Amino acid sequence: MKQNHPKKVRDLVDGVLLLDKPVGFSSNDALIKAKRVLNAKKAGHTGTLDPFATGLLPLCFGEATKFSQDLLEADKTYETVVHLGQTTDTGDTEGEVVDTRDVDVTLEQIEAVLARFRGPIAQVPPMYSALKRDGKPLYEYARAGITLEREARNVVIHKLELISYEAPFLKLSVTCSKGTYIRVLGQDIGEALGCGAHLNALRRTQVGALTADGMITLEALLAHPDPRSLLAPVDALLSSFPAVQLNAELAKRFLQGQRLALGKEPVTVPAEQGRVRVYLDDKLLGTAQLGEYSILAPERLIATAHT
Repeated sequence: MKQNHPKKVRDLVDGVLLLDKPVGFSSNDALIKAKRVLNAKKAGHTGTLDPFATGLLPLCFGEATKFSQDLLEADKTYETVVHLGQTTDTGDTEGEVVDTRDVDVTLEQIEAVLARFRGPIAQVPPMYSALKRDGKPLYEYARAGITLEREARNVVIHKLELISYEAPFLKLSVTCSKGTYIRVLGQDIGEALGCGAHLNALRRTQVGALTADGMITLEALLAHPDPRSLLAPVDALLSSFPAVQLNAELAKRFLQGQRLALGKEPVTVPAEQGRVRVYLDDKLLGTAQLGEYSILAPERLIATAHT
């Protein structure tokens, strides 16, 4: 006779975990493991890292998931090793080698090529990507041997610096806008140098204002006696926005979704208009838009905040 085991009750856990994603895990695999360790009810990640990539993967739990979109939109910084002279069908080490060429390039040639990729550029998304066509990710077509036309997308390479070159390995630091494929950047640099290339390694070191400082490995998370103590507060995602401090009466109205005129109120209001984070004392209430005449319009509210 089949036994019905009671479903495990998960907890309301709020916060942000700066995970150092290991090689071989998809972002979703890493999220599921961390969610299980924290016994969290609600969780999400903030932009995928390929399985072969490592580094900063901010994981959002509970109320923090309301603000994860900001990190999807944020600039990102990577360190990558480009293997010159070999191209693969995936653009990274996970693929099959499809072409091998001699590598005969100088540092001067490398610097000249890197200069061409700084600033706004157009990139054609790779076939081995999660972008969807007719409801199916492109990588499914690629695995079936089908290549589809893809439109180039505009991205911005804010910084592209040479760290070292020991032929055939080119180590680079890249800061780029959302939607940039570092695999494609590596391949395009290889083509511009006339020898082809694929990514040998990729490590993300920054997402928006979040840096690699304070990252925790999956092993350390699994072994920690109190894993929830490793979580950063929800407002770690919002540190780049100015803060507005409300009094108890205004905070109550704010949490009811009311627009507030702050011009004559004894509260802390930043000089610039735009997106702000809103507090009562040290408790985050949510985010808002601060408009003309110090009008505060609630945006995303923290459900667990109370006055």
